[in-house]
Amino acid sequence: MLNQMPTGMEVMVTAPHYLASSAGARILEQGGNAYDAAIAVSAALAVVYPHMTGLGGDAFFLMYNAESGQLTGYNGSGRSAGMLTREMFESMSLNSIPKRGVLSALTVPGMVDTWWEVSQKFGRLDWFKLLAPAVNYAEKGCPVSRNLREWMLKDEQLIREDQGLSSIYLKDGDLLQEGDLLVQKELADSLKTLQSGGKDAFYKGELAVRMTDSITKDGGFLQREDFERHAGEWTQPISTTYRDYEVYQMPPNSQGFSVLMMLNMLEHTQVSKVDRLSSSYYHLMTEVTKKAFHDRDRYLTDPDFREIPLKELLSKTYAKKRWEEIKRSPNQAVPALSKAMGQDTAYAAVVDSEGNAVSFIQSLYFDFGSAYMAGDTGIILQNRGSFFSLDEREPNVLEPGKRSFHTLMPGMVFKEGKPYLLLGTQGGEGQPQTQLSLLTGVLDYGYSIQEAISLPRWVYGRTWGEDGDELKLEQRFDETVLAELEEMGHKVRALGPWDGLMGQAQGIMVLENGMLSGAADPRGDGAAIGW
Repeated sequence: MLNQMPTGMEVMVTAPHYLASSAGARILEQGGNAYDAAIAVSAALAVVYPHMTGLGGDAFFLMYNAESGQLTGYNGSGRSAGMLTREMFESMSLNSIPKRGVLSALTVPGMVDTWWEVSQKFGRLDWFKLLAPAVNYAEKGCPVSRNLREWMLKDEQLIREDQGLSSIYLKDGDLLQEGDLLVQKELADSLKTLQSGGKDAFYKGELAVRMTDSITKDGGFLQREDFERHAGEWTQPISTTYRDYEVYQMPPNSQGFSVLMMLNMLEHTQVSKVDRLSSSYYHLMTEVTKKAFHDRDRYLTDPDFREIPLKELLSKTYAKKRWEEIKRSPNQAVPALSKAMGQDTAYAAVVDSEGNAVSFIQSLYFDFGSAYMAGDTGIILQNRGSFFSLDEREPNVLEPGKRSFHTLMPGMVFKEGKPYLLLGTQGGEGQPQTQLSLLTGVLDYGYSIQEAISLPRWVYGRTWGEDGDELKLEQRFDETVLAELEEMGHKVRALGPWDGLMGQAQGIMVLENGMLSGAADPRGDGAAIGW
């Protein structure tokens, strides 16, 4: 199951779909830099991985500029409709926001704005060229991948219920098969409109009008004014030290700080002395996850609406306190209940010959997002807003013009002041945990990035419809590991040896000699390309 791990001397690009990686590689060959290639990869993923991402979703970019030596981030998450309040749902006799359909499409998509702003600030090639691979894949078609076919089967009812989705994913009344040609003419037209009109075409022009007209007709909340007001945010990444490294994440409303909290706790023990495939390792990782998730769920929201005590949460003093709590019951699982959330995401990374590095991630939130296509645009809208709470006591309560608690969290690790590791993964609650698996795999156990991605993974948390948390494990070890975890008090569920529920991670490692090692997850359809 191990993918080939290419090593490049100049450039590297990795993505969860090989056609997206190819798009980025072509842009680099044409003289583009890492920013250009990242936009091309991101746009291509919106076409070839439509169940995971799209123009109707959000994106977060974490970027290192080799010339200035600066690391910066762009928060491309959208805000809720300006006229929308929780009382409006209560007036419809709803005690929670619907998870699918037009009523779940509550936040403005931020990804197109992200592409434009990154391109204008750091890009080298013409904007038109960056979207050309995506236009080609949409207009001429691309083969249905293994992963897309699996999610189509899972979501067949949703596909059949939406006219736009069914027109694309059904042929003669049946779902497309793996390897069938997926043609998205309407999406191609929308991408062409973006090529000629730029960001304004999406937020102030033709596409904005067509999307909001459709939303209004179908009973949704987003208005033309919401699109016109949208603006992403240039932001300063947050970080912590771990061993001899500096680990960076995006600040809230991203959940990135949760993995930094986990690392701060783990500094109080020698992780490398714990067998990576033992029950002790999985128990330890699950317990630090519970501590971090407790604080994440207590505080995470849009920082424009509520103060988040980030300095305290990321302090080494606070981490020691949390670690001491774990030590009191070293072999006993502490009961906890996490938030249930979606897992639809696509992560990719690019490093160019100048040393520029882009770690980025994008999403529709759930698989196929809201499962609602906005009119004849070919654009599936995200359902990120469905994660808002209608409970006014919750930090993530729905309010007008607010960004939701966000699962997206691209990561980057520095060694001696320079990028050493770019990493990220698909998943909701799984994102910080899989990053923790990769980080400990590389930084503690000395694995290559491909070896770390290919290690058996775990995900602790709750899926929709469950009233308790469970610890899911890829079953590639002795049965006694499961039994020992159950004895510790964990509710354990064994999954397949390479299970899709573990998400798809990608990564790039900058080796000491300057070589670039790229890796794609064998659980997905991706590839790393470098030279």
